[in-house]
Amino acid sequence: MNENHDQALDLQDVADFDAFFAEQAGPEPQGLPLRLYGRTYTLPASLPALFTLQLHRVQHSARPEDIRRLLASMFGPDAVDHWTEQGMDDRRLGIVLLWAIANIAEPGALGMEQAAAEYDRREAVKAGKAQRPATTARPKTRPKGKGKRPGSGRR
Repeated sequence: MNENHDQALDLQDVADFDAFFAEQAGPEPQGLPLRLYGRTYTLPASLPALFTLQLHRVQHSARPEDIRRLLASMFGPDAVDHWTEQGMDDRRLGIVLLWAIANIAEPGALGMEQAAAEYDRREAVKAGKAQRPATTARPKTRPKGKGKRPGSGRR
């Protein structure tokens, strides 16, 4: 940057996010507690920036260390190790994550049963086994038509 420009900048012209966020601050919201494998965790009141940044980075990673770092920002540094020692599988991990992320955004937004159903639905879609919505399901019996359609069965 130009030295003259730096000198000409008045401190009042600086975008002061410290002051802005201090003005915006209200009472500190409390995170939602959850119990898992005998331990109680308290979710943060909002998604940590580290979680959001790492989520984009590890989106397609299967490396355990990437996942561990991602979840540590939300549940603490030893949570994943504790869960795996207790035998947690990928379905349970997915359900906990869906529930946690939804309830950080809006406490009470998603119940555990809903999180399980949503996880199963997403896995079915990935596997290509998604069921059609009930409104578009094909009828079990087909109405009998009058006569044969022209050309059906004949060459």
